[in-house]
Amino acid sequence: MGSTVNKRVVVIDTGYDSFDQEVEILGRSGYAVEPFPGDRHDAAGKAAFARGADGMFVRWTPVDGPFLDAAATLKAIVRYGVGYDNIDLPAASARGIPVSNVQGYANHSVSDHALALILACVRSLRRGMEQLRPGYAAPPHPHVPELHEMTLGIIGLGRIGGTLCTKARGLFQRVLACDPYIPDDRFAALGAEPQSLHALLAASDVISLHCNLTQETRHLLNPHTLGRIRPNAIVINTARGPVVDEDALTAALEAGQVFAAGIDVFEDEPPRSNRDPLLAHPRVVATGHYAWYSERASRELQRRAALNLDAMLRGEIPEDCLNGDAFRRSGTPKDGNA
Repeated sequence: MGSTVNKRVVVIDTGYDSFDQEVEILGRSGYAVEPFPGDRHDAAGKAAFARGADGMFVRWTPVDGPFLDAAATLKAIVRYGVGYDNIDLPAASARGIPVSNVQGYANHSVSDHALALILACVRSLRRGMEQLRPGYAAPPHPHVPELHEMTLGIIGLGRIGGTLCTKARGLFQRVLACDPYIPDDRFAALGAEPQSLHALLAASDVISLHCNLTQETRHLLNPHTLGRIRPNAIVINTARGPVVDEDALTAALEAGQVFAAGIDVFEDEPPRSNRDPLLAHPRVVATGHYAWYSERASRELQRRAALNLDAMLRGEIPEDCLNGDAFRRSGTPKDGNA
């Protein structure tokens, strides 16, 4: 008679076509992988579902102290994706729970998407499509610049911002970048000119955001900073919605301070009806938080998420671990070698 698997790993935020890679990788260590069957907004139900589980995969659900207390058996958490602002890292560390994200899996897909939004905004593709019949052969707007005469400003020169920089160097006249956490030699290696935030805003024709969401970057683009940009600038956000004050961006678009915006992420996701003026603006190109996606990136995300969780459940600290220093200092994660 075969042995019964009684170790659990839960997926509290679903939406992928399958979890075959997670089942295969974690199954080798004796874990059953169980997706949450309930409503996506039922945080309490997800916490209850995670009770008794050893590991957990999460995407968007807020995971804070009360959630972790309700799911007190958790020994490791992996966030599908790069951002992790929905997870209270200090609360997890205080409870001996290592947390990992998946870094670098979507460098090309997100930078490709940012480039697509840039081109759509520069060429006014939204308005061009709308006037195809009534204004055939007429330019959609008098202001249609050429990339080789423009300056690109990248805020956040990490993996994705750096990949965009490499792709953009041959397209733009100049590429500027702002990132106080990146060493000078990385700017030089990528061919980006280091700038302060205010200098970058004043000098860039296109501003592309690629920073994490932190208290420092929340509403980084706000009425004050948007007031510093040059006329006819374009704003691209494929990072996190709250990095941009959407009320301020809408006002800047309506006032003509910002020429166009390409947006893949929003303060509320999906965006609520209060964002209809922004989404309806004729020079806004908006997509629904899928910049991360390509067939290859999706497979890589799930594979590496499973490998990270499997490693942490064995008591190892993978490279992507977000609070690994706490466990390297103290010795081992919760309950020793899980």
